[in-house]
Amino acid sequence: MGKSMNRTNIAQTDSIQELADFWDTHDLTDFEDELEEVEEPVFDTLVSVQLAPEEFEVIETLAKSRGISPGNLIREWVLEHIESR
Repeated sequence: MGKSMNRTNIAQTDSIQELADFWDTHDLTDFEDELEEVEEPVFDTLVSVQLAPEEFEVIETLAKSRGISPGNLIREWVLEHIESR
């Protein structure tokens, strides 16, 4: 079976959902000539932080009062600290 003349390009997006939708309807083997191996992480790095239950409750309460998730509140604090250096 030959390559299709109407082949689309690989999706160029950072959206996980858009990439998933693209690959749900395309075959990776159709794009082998366009693939390249990468050494560095492609997606954001996740960090796990150990907190006592009462510490998390305080963060959760503060986050709720601002209408954001506890994770986003912690991320804001980290970024503020980095920016203040």
